[in-house]
Amino acid sequence: MKFTAEQIAGILEGDVVGDPQAEVYKLSKIEEGTDGSLTFLANPKYLPYIYSTQATITIVNRSFEPENGLTTTLIKVDDAYQSFSKLLEYYNQVKLMKSGIEQPSVISEGATYGDGLYLGSFCYIGKNVKIGENVKIYPNTFVGDNVVIGDNTILFAGVRVYSETEIGNNCTIHSGSIIGSDGFGFAPNEDGSYTKIPQIGNVIIEDNVDIGSCTTVDRATMGSTIIKKGVKLDNQIQIAHNVTIGENTVIASQTGVAGSTKIGKNCVIGGQVGIVGHITIGNNVRIQAQSGVGKSIPDGEIIQGSPALAYNDFNKSYVHFRNFPKIVSDIEDIKQKINKQ
Repeated sequence: MKFTAEQIAGILEGDVVGDPQAEVYKLSKIEEGTDGSLTFLANPKYLPYIYSTQATITIVNRSFEPENGLTTTLIKVDDAYQSFSKLLEYYNQVKLMKSGIEQPSVISEGATYGDGLYLGSFCYIGKNVKIGENVKIYPNTFVGDNVVIGDNTILFAGVRVYSETEIGNNCTIHSGSIIGSDGFGFAPNEDGSYTKIPQIGNVIIEDNVDIGSCTTVDRATMGSTIIKKGVKLDNQIQIAHNVTIGENTVIASQTGVAGSTKIGKNCVIGGQVGIVGHITIGNNVRIQAQSGVGKSIPDGEIIQGSPALAYNDFNKSYVHFRNFPKIVSDIEDIKQKINKQ
């Protein structure tokens, strides 16, 4: 896919200085630019590279005036960094602008879909599924019976969406993720074996949610596991049955949230955090990486450690922990002095 400097300037409302017909087909860092690549200059630290870059086109601020000769065509804009970000978003939209139903694929009885559907090869769409407009479902994806998928949602290759799941508008679910698998529900028997408790609830994912690769969101035992609007989940996260995650909360990879826990809105949860079940985490909570959360947390707290403490308490305690050998030595010295007396 090629773009000319003139086309890019039109998208960014910029001005071309150089060859308006210069073509690019890839992106690069300014220090690694090669023929056919597009780059940008926003940080003054990288200014020397604009005189040596081999990139065909470089986006710069309008205030930029070269002091030496250039081989790259310039596109001058109000804000080079924002314009480059806008261009990345535009490029991504063009790249994902697929439509049509590839074969082989299966669309079961009673399933409906809106305009602009892309359904990749080897997809399965279950009975009575309702799919909105401009939905992209990439190859090897399974969508179970009675699933609802909103407008402009993307399911990348290999996603598995179990029956009864509801997914909102403008969501993105990356490859390998599983939505709506059974919650971990087993009842112990007297002989030490376990009986499976049927998981008859579902998963509800609201609008504007992003879910990374290989993340699992379990269906509820009864009722719903709920991921509220604006939530961002990283790769390799486990969300257990009947969990609720509040609006605009973000969770980093390898975190596990046990069953029936409620997490508030606008929380930030670091990687490798473990959260026990049946607790409540308030709004605007910050949980540092590798923390173990074993009790409910009120609004606005920042916690760290395992078991997790208030962030400041953890840091103070850690200072003492690091000095523990010296503290023990000092105590032994004091004991010896007392004994000599």
